Amino acid sequence: MNQLTTAVAAVITDPAGRVLVCQQRQGHRLWALPGGKIHPGESPLHAAVRDICEEVGAEVTLVDLVGLYQLTSHGDDLPDVLVHVFRAKIDGEVTVNSPGRISRVCWHDVDDCPSPMTPVTRAAIADAAVGKAGLLRVVQRDAEPDIPDAIGDDQDVSDAIYAAAN
Repeated sequence: MNQLTTAVAAVITDPAGRVLVCQQRQGHRLWALPGGKIHPGESPLHAAVRDICEEVGAEVTLVDLVGLYQLTSHGDDLPDVLVHVFRAKIDGEVTVNSPGRISRVCWHDVDDCPSPMTPVTRAAIADAAVGKAGLLRVVQRDAEPDIPDAIGDDQDVSDAIYAAAN
């Protein structure tokens, strides 16, 4: 095992059963569940509530733990990441509340999520969709995808949210 860092994420669904995903603004612009790193001295529960609110601008209530997912790879120097993935309910409308970190937030059908998506996100959505909880799972990193074109600076983020949701 490489170094270990910790993070949180949440599977949040709407009344239609769609799942909330965010597209990262930097790097490979992967789609992921809302969440982020756990700060030193912070509990996973507090980190999940804080980070999700920071990203999507709405309060969340954590329902249960979908699982602990250890993201790992072989032959590189990247740290392993232990991700605490919760099932959560959201109170309010979602929006891009942290434009430095994410470029879009969208609701997607569980069987029709965008790509490229992080491996932990794929695994956690599949597990949550069938009602699993309390899992312990090791997930391998994907090969690095191509970096997609960025949204133009002149395009309004709300247009991107609308386009991705439709």
